[in-house]
Amino acid sequence: MGFFDRFRRRETKESRASAIMVVNPGQPAWSPKNYEAFAKEAYAKNVIAFQSINKIAEAIASIKFNVFRGQQELVAHPLLDLLAKPNPLQSGTEYIRAKVGYLMIAGNGYEERVKIGQDVRELYQLRPDRMKVVPSPAGMPAGYVYAVGGRTITWDVDPATLDSDVRHLKLFNPIDDWYGMSPIEAGAYSIDQHNESMAWMQALLQNSARPSGALVVSNGNSLTDDNFSRLKSQIEEQYSGSGNAGRPMLLEGGLDWKSMGLSPTDMGIIEAKYSAARDVALAFGVPPQLLGIPGDNTYSNYAEARMAFWEDTVLPLLDMIVQDWNAWLAAPYGVELRPNIDDIPAITDKRTKLWDMANMSTDLTINERRAMKGFEPIEGGDVVLVSAAQVPLNDMSGGDTTIPADQIKALVYGAKAH
Repeated sequence: MGFFDRFRRRETKESRASAIMVVNPGQPAWSPKNYEAFAKEAYAKNVIAFQSINKIAEAIASIKFNVFRGQQELVAHPLLDLLAKPNPLQSGTEYIRAKVGYLMIAGNGYEERVKIGQDVRELYQLRPDRMKVVPSPAGMPAGYVYAVGGRTITWDVDPATLDSDVRHLKLFNPIDDWYGMSPIEAGAYSIDQHNESMAWMQALLQNSARPSGALVVSNGNSLTDDNFSRLKSQIEEQYSGSGNAGRPMLLEGGLDWKSMGLSPTDMGIIEAKYSAARDVALAFGVPPQLLGIPGDNTYSNYAEARMAFWEDTVLPLLDMIVQDWNAWLAAPYGVELRPNIDDIPAITDKRTKLWDMANMSTDLTINERRAMKGFEPIEGGDVVLVSAAQVPLNDMSGGDTTIPADQIKALVYGAKAH
């Protein structure tokens, strides 16, 4: 190692607080979260969480990407080919859906790059529950460990550049130094409430949560234990469940059937289900209108809800993903990856309204209008255009900006100047 290398190493900047975060340097830091429970209870069992995650993933996967070197767009580049076909098993759309899905469920996303020489040829998404971060004594990641079935694979992190063939993208977590926080954690109570209300409704349909009616013994008679057991078995086998709905009941021995309707408690549980559904959608940043949840009027129409979804949820997450890819994948090529948001229908509608406002404006220059549309300025464009019926005041006065009062009166009121 040369003199300048030793000098640079001594000049490396490190946080003094980072070192005290590490209890066992070189050992994996275990995540306290149960990823399997998140995946089962939220994504697999809760239709609101399932659809919210899918809508976010589908929105980001629908966006096309461009590669720029400075201000020049490159029509062809290895990075575009990589994102179009990240690996032999997945298309670009499938890959991004998996990336966003893992990030939403676990709060963490891990990507592996496979390089041949200096070129990245393949990308893979790694399951978050199988990955562990290995802290260094300096409080920075020293490596990543992937464990499956008792076998492990380790990737090292360059201590100088922090570069690695595994990239860890995480959502903000105020109480964990190494792992991100999933939206599922914020919406855990609402997800549980919605799941419980769905279980209650399922039990209601199966005649086990609340009786649809009661058998009443008339004339002061009573049933023997044998009669009671036989009647109970007959009801469970022949009259309970969705398959026996509407089947006529044959009563004997002075029995009478009394129907029961939904109680106020039953109706309250149904409303609680909708309330929990709205809270689950809120945790993921998806307007309830987009999920067909009744009782929410936050936005006046579907178009406003869709616009809010893109601006408040999709585009910020997309920006985080693109910036991470630029630092990890694009920087070695000396290029920049940019999303093409011009083709997004919701964004296009808003841009069209903005352009119409710019075109109708009477106090903006040509270049100011072009800037609002995202175009470069042109020579001679720093002038304001007005209609032919409007005449500048200095033209009326022959260059003298002082105009007699009677001429101003004539211009304003159409009266004849005296």
